[in-house]
Amino acid sequence: MTRFFRLLLLPLLLWTALSLPAAASEPPAGGRPQTLCPVMGAPINREIYVDYQGRRIYFCCAACIDLFKKNPEKYLQEMNQAGVTPEKAPAGK
Repeated sequence: MTRFFRLLLLPLLLWTALSLPAAASEPPAGGRPQTLCPVMGAPINREIYVDYQGRRIYFCCAACIDLFKKNPEKYLQEMNQAGVTPEKAPAGK
């Protein structure tokens, strides 16, 4: 019986360990990941972002960051209405 549980547990642990990195970058349940710039509507560049209230917001270009910072709540509300949930910003950022 113990051998049976080991054989069952090992694949489960391996699957869990392999799925953790993917889960870290996914948005919370209930929303779609961000693919479009909240300012211009163009595809995002994952190297251009700002962390705001614990969330990472991506943009298509650096100029959009300044526009976002002028009225962030407007853009966050639009993202929310579109069903987009920004991913969590990494801890310590």
